[in-house]
Amino acid sequence: MSGTGAHGSGVDGSRAAAGSRAAAGSRAAAGSRAAAGSRAAAGSRAAAVHEEPRAGLYIRDIPRELLARIPAEQRGPGLGRDAVRLLVSRGSTRVSLHAFRELPHLLRAGDVLVVNTSATLAAAVDARLGGEALVVHFSTRGDDGRWAVELRTPAGGGTTRPRPGGPAGAVVDLPGGRRLVLEEPLAAGADRLWWARPSPVRPSSVRPSSVRSSSVRPSPVPYGVPELLREHGRPIRYAYTQRDQPLSVYQTVFAVPAPDGSGSAEMPSAGRPFTAELVARLVSRGVQFAPLTLHTGVASQEAHEPPYPERYAVPAATAALVNAARAGGGRVIAVGTTAVRALESAADPRGVVRAAGGWTDLVVTPERGVRVVDGLLTGLHEPEASHLLMLEAVAGRAAVRLGYAQALARLCLWHEFGDVHLLLRDDNRH
Repeated sequence: MSGTGAHGSGVDGSRAAAGSRAAAGSRAAAGSRAAAGSRAAAGSRAAAVHEEPRAGLYIRDIPRELLARIPAEQRGPGLGRDAVRLLVSRGSTRVSLHAFRELPHLLRAGDVLVVNTSATLAAAVDARLGGEALVVHFSTRGDDGRWAVELRTPAGGGTTRPRPGGPAGAVVDLPGGRRLVLEEPLAAGADRLWWARPSPVRPSSVRPSSVRSSSVRPSPVPYGVPELLREHGRPIRYAYTQRDQPLSVYQTVFAVPAPDGSGSAEMPSAGRPFTAELVARLVSRGVQFAPLTLHTGVASQEAHEPPYPERYAVPAATAALVNAARAGGGRVIAVGTTAVRALESAADPRGVVRAAGGWTDLVVTPERGVRVVDGLLTGLHEPEASHLLMLEAVAGRAAVRLGYAQALARLCLWHEFGDVHLLLRDDNRH
């Protein structure tokens, strides 16, 4: 996100939230799909791929029956997080479909999986602005203590719809007597995300027990947004999901809570299908894991804005592991677009990675290319997602085009609880 005052806060394209197909039933990861009618309906859209001169490759729409509405493990007895399918694109001519559990057999010893350890926050909080009911989505904490927030209007059933931000100076009432003061839009000409400053708890809301003497007037009590989210927050949910889910559903096996309460407004979802058992199997085959952190902001679900700066950290151990793998002929495969953004931000023009951290405003496009990443494991992105350009940067436009045509034809599921796509770099293209 572009920062105003403080350094940014994050939106990373349009990473969708979650779900499962309406009639998902109890399919195994590579199992059968729904009725023939649904198969024909979605299959008829397999060619619905077109190019947009300004922004690269897009699909026109996502058939509703391919929107993943619940997590894989809730689709039938005996299923786990890894009960999703894995589409694999190798260059511009080969696409295959597998169970995600087959991933250890699709990688090789010496490969490195770069994973994002950011924990997902319960970033949605009910609020009021005057007489208006709101839901505040907390995006990212700025360096000056402010937070970038998105104001949404409740739409019933636990979902929300867009609402313009602001106005400047408005006071948003939060649970427990807490408040937010809206200060300014995050970026000039955009009013979806605003910088807001947490305000102390109103004196009238302080419990008498917190006052040592009856002769002492209660004073405003400062509070932190992480405490607010822990007490009153819930995971951000979008309209195509079937129901609310606990925060644990939105945590990946790689998530590590930050000491200062920082985290991602939305789950780094490419890592969701991994289980502890699958990680152990990958390690036993000689695949290594390299952790880094990038805290994602609130996605631009409707406006499809370009990525904003986000806070990241690449440890020295991860930099050394990635550099050693590249020197030894191993492939560096990012688990999620967030991992690509962080890792490429820490690489010099020769592709040497160094320990780095802070804010990154890097936007990976085909023109910029990638310096380190040889492959990308990611979900299936929406038609207007800026992430599609990152996919092209890794694998080439032809590979992405073919992969998305096959995703539609083979009835893969979209969004954070859906199937995943492994794109491997086309060495002939480079």
